[in-house]
Amino acid sequence: MEFFRIRKDIPFMKYALVLNAVSFITFALAVFFLFTRGLHLSVEFTGGTVMEVAYQQTADIGKVRDKVASLGYSDVVVQNFGTSRDVMIRLPVQKGVTSAQQSEQVLGALQAENPEVTLRRTEFVGPQVGEELVHGGLMALGMVVLGIVIYLAFRFEWKFGVAAVIANLHDVVIILGFFAFFQWEFSLAVLAGVLAVLGYSVNESVVIFDRIREAFRKFRKLSTHEVIDHAITSTMSRTIITHASTEAMVLSMFFFGGPSLHYFALALTIGILFGIYSSVFVAAAIAMWLGVKREDLVKAPVRKEGDPNDPNSGAVV
Repeated sequence: MEFFRIRKDIPFMKYALVLNAVSFITFALAVFFLFTRGLHLSVEFTGGTVMEVAYQQTADIGKVRDKVASLGYSDVVVQNFGTSRDVMIRLPVQKGVTSAQQSEQVLGALQAENPEVTLRRTEFVGPQVGEELVHGGLMALGMVVLGIVIYLAFRFEWKFGVAAVIANLHDVVIILGFFAFFQWEFSLAVLAGVLAVLGYSVNESVVIFDRIREAFRKFRKLSTHEVIDHAITSTMSRTIITHASTEAMVLSMFFFGGPSLHYFALALTIGILFGIYSSVFVAAAIAMWLGVKREDLVKAPVRKEGDPNDPNSGAVV
């Protein structure tokens, strides 16, 4: 489906060097902030106190979160657990305060507002759990990257696989750089958003790579950069429709999903915007610089020995 069609190819690759220089600077700044500021990890990674409380009626998560935040907990996680009457509260570690003292303080504040609140359980989640989560997240990221390379190498060509991985890691590092610079809370939900961006970005790259392969077959007189320009231009309508509809859904989560979905939607928003950029100006340009050509994607027909149409066969006609 196309809302419009661009008749004249846009010379994207003409500006590839400048745009990739901007991309490299952005990537370098993201790495710098990751090393100097670091990520503001949530209680799921750093450890803390986990409480489960029960209400007689449906719990108002917003009010519970505000009440706990009024005690000085800025990084608290409050969410339903099981039913709408059960609430799980994750509290970060505080120096000089034990897990029991934290739970008593929070329970007292909640019961002051609603005496029917009861404590189901409380426990301390140590930093060892956080280390396991970090290790598992890095393992998942590594498996995704490896799968992308293998898939694109089989479906297209290894140069496309390398280009797509560089572009996708570019998106991931920039998302992490934003979270490091602004010190936004990095939770498991954000990690899920980062992994979702990987799949989303590689899908855009595959669409462009597939159109490049079609253009190589169809336009035999065009140069490599002209073929890439045509492929990207021909997918512009599809790109706008896809990303606009996706971004509308993500923004609805950002504005109306509440604090639990706020940073998840924020990570997706950054990833979608930079995913478009990287698929067009990073992945395609790197594939071009790696020397992708028509012969890599369009195999010459195999002629049988003695074929009279083959000038090199030596057959007598």
